[in-house]
Amino acid sequence: MLHSVMNTDLPDIDTLERMAARAFDAIPQALREQVANVSFRVVDLPDPQTCEDLDLASPYDLLGLYQGIPIDQRSVLDVSQHVDMIFLYRLPLLNYAEAEGADVFDVVRNVLVHEIGHHFGFSDDEMDAIETEG
Repeated sequence: MLHSVMNTDLPDIDTLERMAARAFDAIPQALREQVANVSFRVVDLPDPQTCEDLDLASPYDLLGLYQGIPIDQRSVLDVSQHVDMIFLYRLPLLNYAEAEGADVFDVVRNVLVHEIGHHFGFSDDEMDAIETEG
């Protein structure tokens, strides 16, 4: 895990939100145009209920999460009760980037594309193809 969660050199939530906005701008336009109704939020860690619901051993096991009904599972008769959300979890993202020796921006972009893929109901192979295209 991160050497020190209190390390002031680590990107804060605002910095990761700016990275996520840059990462979003870097994905294919055709994909961006279709997620206009999805909200993005960066928080430090998943909440306890999310950890319990997903049976996580640690909150650091989750880098991002799509919450909503995937487009391929919606009906024209569905009335949306909630805004579709993509959460990016700052501390797990930073921990993963450090452990893998990866660039934080690249990790944020990868997780963002993956979570957008869940919005569309894409398979992992389809998400990998999007990653390669971008």
